[in-house]
Amino acid sequence: MKKFLAVAAVASALFLTGCSQVGAAATIGDVKITQAKVQGSVDSILAARVGVDTSQMQLETGAALTLGQLRFFVLTALLQATSKDLKITVTKAEIDTRRASITDQVGGVASLPSALVGAGIAAENLDAYIEAISLSDKISQVLTASGVAQADLGTSVQKLFVEKAATLGVTINPRYGKWDPTVADVVATDPASSAVTPATK
Repeated sequence: MKKFLAVAAVASALFLTGCSQVGAAATIGDVKITQAKVQGSVDSILAARVGVDTSQMQLETGAALTLGQLRFFVLTALLQATSKDLKITVTKAEIDTRRASITDQVGGVASLPSALVGAGIAAENLDAYIEAISLSDKISQVLTASGVAQADLGTSVQKLFVEKAATLGVTINPRYGKWDPTVADVVATDPASSAVTPATK
């Protein structure tokens, strides 16, 4: 499931402005990601941890957890927009098949809740994750079929994301963080960073 995030993270130089829409955690073109959607995902993940042995898991908490959920929604929106341009879609049957495969891989239905907790995925977002992974795979296949070498695949995917993001515009609510164009990621804002100066200065 991390493959999608790895592919999406190669995009860079995306446009950031202040968030002007009340209730929006982020906007990507005309797609609005509400604060309620992000918080609902966080609440679902925290609720799912109850009753699960998390002692051996490295789990995000607090602001990091919230940031991670917003990151997923933002990158998914960019991925979907890019896929639409390429006329790439994923059917419900494909999602269901991949979901069954993932369920088998983690040890069956009974083990799925614990696996999702470990992966930091809200149960209601699993199909969206699967769709994102599938879209990512299909984009790579289209580029490969067009003659793009494996070694150049990352650069080509990055170019698609950069062009689409520049066209749509990405807006992040400052309460969640900021958009880092060098890594194409929603990152935490460090209020102390401006107060730190090198000793040599």
